[in-house]
Amino acid sequence: MADKVVAILGATGVVGTQMRQCLEERDFPVKKLIPLASAHSAGKKLTFKGEEVEVQEAKPEAFEGADIVLGAVGDDLAKELLPEAARRGAVVVDNSHAFRLDPDVPLVIPEINAEDIANHPRNIIANPNCATIIGLVPTYPLHKVAGLKRMIVSTYQAASGAGMPGLRELQREMGVLANGGEMGDTAPFAYQLAANLIPQIGSFKDEAYTSEEWKMQNEGRKIMHLPEVRVNCTCVRVPVMRSHSESITCEFERPISPDEAREILASAPGVKVVDDPANLGYPMPLDTSDQDLVYVGRIRRDLSAPDGVNSLTFWCCGDQIRKGAATNAVQIAELL
Repeated sequence: MADKVVAILGATGVVGTQMRQCLEERDFPVKKLIPLASAHSAGKKLTFKGEEVEVQEAKPEAFEGADIVLGAVGDDLAKELLPEAARRGAVVVDNSHAFRLDPDVPLVIPEINAEDIANHPRNIIANPNCATIIGLVPTYPLHKVAGLKRMIVSTYQAASGAGMPGLRELQREMGVLANGGEMGDTAPFAYQLAANLIPQIGSFKDEAYTSEEWKMQNEGRKIMHLPEVRVNCTCVRVPVMRSHSESITCEFERPISPDEAREILASAPGVKVVDDPANLGYPMPLDTSDQDLVYVGRIRRDLSAPDGVNSLTFWCCGDQIRKGAATNAVQIAELL
């Protein structure tokens, strides 16, 4: 691959910072890095491959000359600026929700549907939601063998899913609890997160489901090319710094045993099986943070299934900032 001019929109945020680190770690062929952020951050110095690079203000003309743009901003700013980058000839890999369900924008997890990258008529490729990525990386290899029909998912999502404000707020709240202070305002969370769980991520949509819960259903169908798959999801914010966890029950067309599932997942890309109950071996957020694999364990029969052989339950954990966002975007860029 020839060296590329790479811009990161939202370079000073938690995902943008991780994107920069992933580019360096994976030795992506960067000829020039263009970090872009708000006017408030313009002029700030960041380090990339041992050299200082200056943050520029994010505006349309800043994308001139960029080959690849990695987007790490919210939906509104993504809709405003990223089409400008695409019009100037860059290929955009966007982490927001702004374009994910557009029919002419591929939505990609490289371990699942890398071939979809080839057709990007708008010069935009979408990065899926973090919980979608972490849940589907281990689910898809099982689907290829047994045929997925239905998923029941409960997510346990870390404070990092709310970006740097979420991480800082959880740290602040833990300090308040430790020192017996007044909790005060808990933004960006609706309620205190420390020593608590909040069963809402995103805004409430149709049928009292949240936007985060609808993402798992709609994005999964598009990524796996399974328009009829049925998904029911409950998304919960938990007082964990980073790395999301998920409890998943899958119903399949054909029988699949826990042992067969372990064998399939042991050779699946992007997956690490940690499943040794006798020795208390199972995935946990602490173990899965700061790396790129999705850990899978607690693989067992679904005791509620009528036939007992076509349904499995498992537990998985993955780093939301890395594989759930930044690393997946850089993997897409590598395939370009």
